[in-house]
Amino acid sequence: MHFLDQAKIYVRSGAGGPGAVSFRREKYIQYGGPDGGNGGKGGDIIFEAVAGLNTLIDFRYAQHFKAQRGIPGSGRDRTGAGGSDLIIEVPVGTQVLADDDERSLLIDMTREGQKVTFLRGGDGGRGNASYKSSTNRTPRQHGPGHPYEECYVWLRLKLLADAGLVGLPNAGKSTFINAVTNSKAKVGDYAFTTLKPQLGVVSHKGREFVLADIPGLIDGASEGVGVGDRFLGHIERCAILIHLIDATGDNPVSAWKIVTKELEQYGADLDKKPQILVLNKGDLLGQELMDDVAQQLRDAGASDIISISGATGDNIGAVLDKVLESLPSLSSVEGSKSEPSPIGTSKSISQSASDEELEQWSPI
Repeated sequence: MHFLDQAKIYVRSGAGGPGAVSFRREKYIQYGGPDGGNGGKGGDIIFEAVAGLNTLIDFRYAQHFKAQRGIPGSGRDRTGAGGSDLIIEVPVGTQVLADDDERSLLIDMTREGQKVTFLRGGDGGRGNASYKSSTNRTPRQHGPGHPYEECYVWLRLKLLADAGLVGLPNAGKSTFINAVTNSKAKVGDYAFTTLKPQLGVVSHKGREFVLADIPGLIDGASEGVGVGDRFLGHIERCAILIHLIDATGDNPVSAWKIVTKELEQYGADLDKKPQILVLNKGDLLGQELMDDVAQQLRDAGASDIISISGATGDNIGAVLDKVLESLPSLSSVEGSKSEPSPIGTSKSISQSASDEELEQWSPI
């Protein structure tokens, strides 16, 4: 499945159906009077966060969403049927943004089952029966029905994870996530083997949490160099970051400073999140050289340094212990499991579940 985390779509609610102009005609009834019914209400545009989706790829092929308009009223005081609501299913973690320069946030779909009425359908028009009065016995006017609402919006997916992996290309992030989860991230001896975010569920000491791996960052990533800057949004929701450094690199201190600078320039307070600095590939250097590299980092101002080997799994447990210290009492996985599920349904292991709610919202 192709990964897509941004999409622009057009949405339009349904217009209200027009009211009817009708008069009662029955044998032996000389003055039947008006009996035109009201029009039906137009359908709403509703966003729903559902489990089982982790990409917006469907919105590359379907970009226009229009709800059904209300059915016109008819004679004998019959009100037209309301138009069907259009429910747009999106992955948990999807944000709906305004189509403007600022791309201001309109909706944040953070809970499985969350429903938000984004555009309300137009109310139906009044039939001529509703205009009858003592001075207007045969009204011929009717309501045309309220118009629809429409707009373009951007959808942006920010995956929900408890911890995130960052670092330069070839720092060993894919090897690390493969070692602690059942993920099968691509591993290679060249840069940018990871081209899209990877998620995995870590089980450690009776706790479970979601770990995210994003493509490697390089110098200038915050200005669009490389591919990692585009995916930094997927770690904005993380409680803690695991910063991996290749201890065998030419300048581990410079690698640490480059990634730190890019996190700071990206914004969204990524540089203020708790970080665990992890020196990787200890199996290639040995303990003495790893201690020397760690000391160089401490002299440069780094802290919370742990030396590991992702390939052999050496000391990875110490990293996971540190992660658990920064997690809330319930991670996204544990929160999902703690909520009761209706019989016959399943809950996503990577998103927190909640009772279905319907919020009213209209940006127009």
